[in-house]
Amino acid sequence: MAKNIDWMYDRKACATCKKARGFMEQVACTVLDRIDATKVKKGPAEALELLKDVETLIAVKGKKIYRFNLKSERPDDETLLSHLIGPTGNLRAPTARIGSILLVGFDEATYQEVLSG
Repeated sequence: MAKNIDWMYDRKACATCKKARGFMEQVACTVLDRIDATKVKKGPAEALELLKDVETLIAVKGKKIYRFNLKSERPDDETLLSHLIGPTGNLRAPTARIGSILLVGFDEATYQEVLSG
C-alpha cells in the first residue's frame, strides 16, 4: 500500500503534473493537502522554508535525479534553489512532500521508491 502525500504543489495543465497525478491514481495514493501552483506562487524564500523539516531533497531535472541529504551534507541555498525554482522564478511543479522527503519534478521509479518505502 502506498504512503500518503502530505503536501503537493502542482498545476492542472502541466504535463509533468498530469503524469504524477496519473501515477498516484494507479497506486491509490492520497494527497492530504494540494496547492494549485497557478493560484499560489511560492518564490525562493518560501521554497527554502519548505526544507525546514525535510531530511532528503530529491529533484528530477530531465532524466537526471539529484539527491541531497539535508541533515548531514546540506548544500548552500544557491544550489538548493537551482533545483527548487523553475524558469518563472517560482517553485517547480510538481513538488510533493512525503514524510521527511521533498520530491521536485516527476520520475515514476523515484515516486514508486518513495511511496512504497
